[in-house]
Amino acid sequence: MHSRREGPSPITASDLMQPEPIEIRRKRLIHRSLYTGMKETDLLLGSFARRHVASFDTAQLDQFERLLAEPDPAIFAWAIGRELVPPDHDNDVMALLRRFAQALRP
Repeated sequence: MHSRREGPSPITASDLMQPEPIEIRRKRLIHRSLYTGMKETDLLLGSFARRHVASFDTAQLDQFERLLAEPDPAIFAWAIGRELVPPDHDNDVMALLRRFAQALRP
């Protein structure tokens, strides 16, 4: 007679392919925005994310996540208008971030 071992079920490939719930994704992106590595970018993106990420739809979350994959100095330079935004990031989320950054300037 074999005894059945009780405990958590093993993770399967289909478990890993389940989409991340949108609220979990939003929380993850907000957290990631607060800890980018460069203090200026942390402050800018963290406050931006806290204010706007909750209202982002899936496409905007995708845009923001792609932006967060870029180097901090580049994100900061684009946001404050020091450098031109490259075409692949020239979207509504970047426009909102640029307006947000401008509003913070004295």
